[in-house]
Amino acid sequence: MSKQAHADSRSGLGQSNSALYAGTVLIWGSTWYAISFQLGTVHPTVSVGWRYVLAASVLIAYCIVTRRSLRVAPHRHVGIALQGIFLFSLNYIVFYFATAYVTTGLLAVTFSTIIFMNIFNGALLLKIPIDRRVVGAACIGVVGIALVFGPELVAFDTGDDAVKGLSLGILATYLASLGNIASAYNQRHGLLVVETNALGMAYGGVFTMLLAMILGAEITVDWKAPYLLSLVYLAVFGSILAFGGYLTLLGRIGADRAAYATVLFPIVALGISTVFEGYQWSWPALVGV
Repeated sequence: MSKQAHADSRSGLGQSNSALYAGTVLIWGSTWYAISFQLGTVHPTVSVGWRYVLAASVLIAYCIVTRRSLRVAPHRHVGIALQGIFLFSLNYIVFYFATAYVTTGLLAVTFSTIIFMNIFNGALLLKIPIDRRVVGAACIGVVGIALVFGPELVAFDTGDDAVKGLSLGILATYLASLGNIASAYNQRHGLLVVETNALGMAYGGVFTMLLAMILGAEITVDWKAPYLLSLVYLAVFGSILAFGGYLTLLGRIGADRAAYATVLFPIVALGISTVFEGYQWSWPALVGV
């Protein structure tokens, strides 16, 4: 058994790359709709905190039941904490703030640029050679997403609020990219995806809750079914399963190729919006797909 296959077996993520891609894209595409049930009563930062506190609790319990060791060398906690803070906390918080100024369509286009950020950060921080084919494919994907959300790009207002929202979207995307690179670094040093995610989500959840208190947000819960059910879905499917699949892909094929998923899941989100929210498709959008 190869080293990678052995690691996948120990992590319980031995599925094919195609299966991991499909699962990640379908789940993340559906989380956009689920997030809509999180907005309103509870401060967005607190909702992100609850999501990852719950996800970490479930993953840690799973590791205990399946006798997976959560012990790592003390110095490895730095990389795990960075993964948790960048990938499971700060990028979500900044994105939530960005949605106050610009449309989610524009943010979808912005987030698709994580492909280029992963290529750049991988070369800069992990010394991964830049593959021209990967860059070319990334360009095609981002252009496709721009066509899908063309009307929102054309209607973009260059006022202060719009520029602020776009800047926040770019910052959030870069923070997510740093989280991707932290995960790649952790896996390079033998840390397993499930165990690392359990600890990383714990770091991210606690950090988010502390930040919420610093921002003066009230730590509350909406006990209504739509909020609670969407929270469970986002924690279990959107966080545990989707990030488990995505970060396994990242370890296998690199942060650059794994990030192709970011140009696919907005299409799934639009498909769901077509059914539940009456989204109307245009020819440019179909060409973009």
